[in-house]
Amino acid sequence: MEPRFNLLDSPTAAKIAKRFYAASLALEQSTLPRSLRELVQLRASQINGCGFCVDVHTKEGAAAGETALRLNLVAAWRHTTVFTEAERAVLALTEEGTRLADANEGVSDETWAAVRKHYDDDQVGALVWLVSMINAANRVGVILDNQGGSYEPGMFAALD
Repeated sequence: MEPRFNLLDSPTAAKIAKRFYAASLALEQSTLPRSLRELVQLRASQINGCGFCVDVHTKEGAAAGETALRLNLVAAWRHTTVFTEAERAVLALTEEGTRLADANEGVSDETWAAVRKHYDDDQVGALVWLVSMINAANRVGVILDNQGGSYEPGMFAALD
């Protein structure tokens, strides 16, 4: 199945896509481990139902060294023993920052305190942008009906 629209065929959309990708490169320079970034992006993508992004972040997570067990259990992280306290704080932040329309009040003070306990200011700033940006990417993928299954790690490097 083909996506509804190729953003790179639109001059304006292509400029925005390239800038969005360039902004994401700053997150790669943060001290957040790549595997943690992939878990965050995978969890938000699962919540938002973006098959393409789930495909991307499952495969990129594996390429970053995440185990199949942890990738498979991230959807049910509260009911597992495979995530650290710090990772649980970030997964809670991801969920609360993603489920804004689900009669949720956003990120709770409890979750924020847990994140602050484990991460420094630079990492917290990176996490806020990471959750925000993956949610934007999920919306693009769902609007365009981008399908999961064909992603190969590193494909986005062509946007650089």
